[in-house]
This record gives sequence, structure tokens and C-alpha cells, in this order.
Amino acid sequence: MKERFFKYQSQTTPHPLAMEISHARGSYIYDTNNNAYLDFVAGVSACSLGHSHPKVVSAVKNQLDNYLHVMVYGEYIQKPAVDLCELLAKNLPDSLEKTYLVNSGTEAIEGALKLSRRATGRSQIIAAHNAYHGNTMGSLSLMDFEERKAPFRPLLPDISHITFNHEPHLKHITTKTACVILETIQGGAGFIEPKNNYLAKIRKRCDEVGALLILDEIQPGIGRTGTLFGFENYNCIPDILVTGKGLGGGLPIGAFTASSKLMDTLQNHPKLGHITTFGGNPVIAAAALATLREITESDLMSQALEKEQLIRTHLKHPLIKEIRGKGLMLAAILFSEDIVNQLVLKAQAHGLILFWLLFEPKAIRITPPLTISNSEIIKGCGIIIDLLNSMQSK
Repeated sequence: MKERFFKYQSQTTPHPLAMEISHARGSYIYDTNNNAYLDFVAGVSACSLGHSHPKVVSAVKNQLDNYLHVMVYGEYIQKPAVDLCELLAKNLPDSLEKTYLVNSGTEAIEGALKLSRRATGRSQIIAAHNAYHGNTMGSLSLMDFEERKAPFRPLLPDISHITFNHEPHLKHITTKTACVILETIQGGAGFIEPKNNYLAKIRKRCDEVGALLILDEIQPGIGRTGTLFGFENYNCIPDILVTGKGLGGGLPIGAFTASSKLMDTLQNHPKLGHITTFGGNPVIAAAALATLREITESDLMSQALEKEQLIRTHLKHPLIKEIRGKGLMLAAILFSEDIVNQLVLKAQAHGLILFWLLFEPKAIRITPPLTISNSEIIKGCGIIIDLLNSMQSK
């Protein structure tokens, strides 16, 4: 199968990990030799309830018996999508009341950018240095990594950048700005949290000049930071909220949410202001609904904060410089890129799945399922410490 994988399936890097998957359950992934791997990554924060959670699987199976795709988004009334949007609204501030369901986080970013320009009549978009919002053309345009952008230019025009947590840059948000788009916690940059009430100050500046604030919660949303949405930790409510990843329970989804007044601008002038065929797919919406219900009706969010402290307690080592992030969105920052590369590869050989961050080469991603047990956390941290000990002794 590995030979066919490289022959027929397009790759994203020259050297993928290339584990051959047999099945996955709970906090474990199994390869075709029936080796078990404890998952500290959760499909890059996507599998909120772990692998093959029974309530998600049951919801999918039940929906399969009713209907699959029936019509493009927004034309027919499909109960799973309506229920999902309603449950989101019930768990959000009153100003975030209407949701547009799409197929991925990056597509939701595209919709949010379009909405901000449509609603304000302005063109300038302000993003952050070291931002990552996806890889479609609009999302790619928000990056400031020229090495990644140059091969695909020309990209979306009128993009400016400010430095996350750098308050003097607030002056760059003006009456020409359609929107400011920020990750609530910067992901690819190294899980950097807002400090000194930074997001509230961004919110205030946007209000002063009539710009919209988009918060990208594709990673920190859906319970991962101890609250259902990361912005709840930072005294800031966005005009447009973008979610994805963990909302789908392991299936592909994205969503952007705003007030009815904002969202309704996509209905007219022109009609069909944003279109998707498979957004709100009933099977995926059913999986997302089951995921959201389980997270909001259980104590998984409070557990995320307790598990964060457990990880911080058990991941102390001279080769670990610091641990950044909140809840179960954590990054262990090591002292060199080489140690990171060795640790990711050796951990897999020892039955633990770790992964890199996109732009911070000294970081190890630790984003396990919210359902991971305390004993599994201690086991995984023990593997990391043992491997770091072996590297340190050489």
C-alpha cells in the first residue's frame, strides 16, 4: 500500500510519516501491523471526542439511513444543519446568531472575508504577522511568509499586517479597514495567547473606525481551551466567528457566524453572495451536532483545564524551554529544531503521535482529544520524558 500511496496520491511534503492506518478508537490509532499509537495530536485538533466516538458514529449511521446530499446549501430545510446552527447560537452571545456552514476552516475564512468586504464596502484587510488561516488563495493572502506566498502570486490585494500583542500597531486600523482577522490564539506561530487585554483593545479600535473583527477559532474553538470558544477567555466578542476542525468530530466542516444583519447581506446584491454545494451536508452536520452536544452537556471543557495542569506537571525537562497555550491546545517549546525533529520521529517509533507546528520549528504540538484520560496523558508524557532523557545523555 505504501508504494501505491506514493504513486497515486499527491503528497504535501517530500517525506510524509506514511503510517499505514488500520483503525482508530478513543485515544489510539492502530496501524496495519496492529501496533497501537497514543494520539497526542487528534488529527491536528480535529478529533475533539477522540476516534470513532460512539455518539458521533451513531449519529452518522442514523443520518445515513435517512438521506445524504439532497440540494445545494440553503435551499432545502435539513434538520441536522438547522439543529446544529441553533445549538451554536444558543451557546454564543446574542450578536452571533446566524451561521453559514461550509466544508472546511479555510472555506469559512473565505466566506468571512467576503462578508466583511460586502458589509463594509471597504477593501483593506488587516491580519497578523505569523498568522495561519488556511491555504486557499484568500487565506494564503493573509500570511506574511513570502517563501510560501511567492510561488502563487498574484494573491488577494490590499492586505496589511500588524504584530500580535503589539498595541502600537492598533493605529494601523483605520476607516479604510474592512476587517481585522486574528486567531484567538496564534496556532502556527507557536500557540501564542493574547496578553494585556489585547483582543479587547482590538475590539475597541474596530468599533471606533467601523471595521469588523473576525476571530479565527478553527483551532481554539469547540471546548479545547476550557470554554466552548476561545474568545470567552479574553473579554472580546467578534463580529464574525470562524470555526472548523473540532466541530466536525472527525469529519470535514467549517462555519462562520455573525449577526443576522451581517449574514443577510449575502442574500442580495448580488443574490448567491456565497455558494457551496456540500456545506451543511446532513451526515457531517449530524456528526457535528453530536460532537457539540457531548461537549456542551459534559464536563469535558472543565476537564481540559485540569488536563492542561496534568500535562504541565509531567512535562518538565531541561530540554523543554516552556509550554505555551491553554487547555488542550498546548505546544512544548524545545531548545532546537533538531531535538523537535528527533522527538516527533522517535515518539512514533515508541507508540506516541506528536507533530510539528507550521511556523515555529522549535515547537511540539500537544493537542490530544478532549476525551483523553489522565492515565493516557501520564503515559504519553512519560514517553516524551524518556526520549528526551535519552537524547540528553548522548
